[in-house]
Amino acid sequence: MAIDPGARGVQRWTPVRSAAGRHSPWLIASIISISTFMEVLDTAIANVSLRHIAGSLASTYDQATWVLTSYLIANAVVIPMSGWLTGVIGRKRYYMSSVALFTVASLCCGLAPSLPFLIVARVAQGIGGGGLQPVTQAMLIDSFPPASRGKAMAVYGFTVILAPMLGPLLGGVITDQFSWHWMFLINVPVGLLALTLVEAFVDEPPLLVQERRARWTRGIRFDYPGAALIALGLGSLEVMTDRGVQEDWFSSPLIRGAAVVATVCIIGFVVWELFAREPLLEMRLFKYRNFAVSTFIITVIGVILFGTTQFIPQMVQQVLGYTATQAGLALTLGGMVTLVSMPLAGILTGRVEPRYLMAGAFAVVSVSLWMMAHFAITVTFGEIAFARAWQSGGLPFLFVPLMSAAYVGLPGDDTGSASAMINVGRNLGGSIGIAMVQALLARREQFHQARLVSRLQPLNPLYTHAVQGMARLLETHGAAPAAATRMAVGTLYSLMERQATMMAFDDVFWALMVFVLVIFPVVLMLKHGPAERDHAKHVPEAAV
Repeated sequence: MAIDPGARGVQRWTPVRSAAGRHSPWLIASIISISTFMEVLDTAIANVSLRHIAGSLASTYDQATWVLTSYLIANAVVIPMSGWLTGVIGRKRYYMSSVALFTVASLCCGLAPSLPFLIVARVAQGIGGGGLQPVTQAMLIDSFPPASRGKAMAVYGFTVILAPMLGPLLGGVITDQFSWHWMFLINVPVGLLALTLVEAFVDEPPLLVQERRARWTRGIRFDYPGAALIALGLGSLEVMTDRGVQEDWFSSPLIRGAAVVATVCIIGFVVWELFAREPLLEMRLFKYRNFAVSTFIITVIGVILFGTTQFIPQMVQQVLGYTATQAGLALTLGGMVTLVSMPLAGILTGRVEPRYLMAGAFAVVSVSLWMMAHFAITVTFGEIAFARAWQSGGLPFLFVPLMSAAYVGLPGDDTGSASAMINVGRNLGGSIGIAMVQALLARREQFHQARLVSRLQPLNPLYTHAVQGMARLLETHGAAPAAATRMAVGTLYSLMERQATMMAFDDVFWALMVFVLVIFPVVLMLKHGPAERDHAKHVPEAAV
């Protein structure tokens, strides 16, 4: 029976859209994950090195944060357009163009002589990297039958979960031992390797070539209003979430303006896309329950993953005085646990209903956040690493089954658009997570500091006793009485600040734990799709 390759609604998997060609799909999965891992790593690797970048380029720390913001904005703008660009340029050609741009931009970042030059290079890097994740995901979905997608998504999961965990460690080691320039220069040989392997092994299926030619024959129509709305909307949202803490949120005209633009443009985009003849993103995919639920949950995972990945190094550096390398090492055990749990999650995804795996994963993540919410200023390196390991063990059992369930029932020709929207959700969740934890941290730190300061006064006998005892100890080491008293007061105030900061960090971990528990019932809305274990049932390529 012949099947129209362009017919919408054909949901049974066939190999006609596979990127593997005559090669093993596992080889293709490994190859396309190289550059994606490199791109995701770059979203986290610079976090621990901003002070070094600022000092090296004669700028302030606040100015240096635009190194992160510019990359995220460019990334957010490109991702929604990746599906359309893939259809017009060709999937393999667009993928290789993105890798090439990312590699060249990385070289420019590493050789940047000034902060403005570095920011422009980071914008180019974000444009190149933005399309890699959606295209990689689409290739994997098209190259593996549903029964094997869990294992394939485990390979992809290494890039989106392990890379952010290793980013702070790699960034810290490179910065402390070499120079921040090498954080970007190491991408060059990796990018060249990825380009060589993709050119040699990744296939452009004849069906996609036919679809592209048919598209060009009909005439290329670009959704300019939709592109403008989503670019302005997501770009403004990134500015708002990333700059909110520095600009004191809505007291700043920049943040108020960004919030208004983001709200108007994103709502306008959704309405426009629902009625557009050739939409940039197929918003009607949200009528599929699994896709809608999965997109929501991947946004939640972004909040947890990126929020804590950026938050834990900040905590150990700010409160415990860790170096950038030590801060990265605190996350290393979690990365090792992910290496073990990711393949296991891939194997179980084809055998256990996704919602059951995800329910257990949410429970594990909640336990890890509960552990983190009990950190004190005396917390040891091992306790931090152990709590992070719990979290890292649970996240693969969220991500892998989710990615497998998200595409159940979707038309095959909407894979690119679906991948783009899922990645928009994950990146958006990451931005919201980072902004949320920073805003809550600042408020709770002020609260605890005000409460503790009220006890540091002479009418409090405990305070007076502590000052006198510490002053006597300092006098025995040669300090003059007046100086000893001043030093004792200063020491107690410093301890109070550390305690207030740690209590604020604990409050944020509590808030994240409650957030996870509230979201938990959503996983029960996922439907269990057909496994299609019988690979022989798929429609042969010759019949298309």
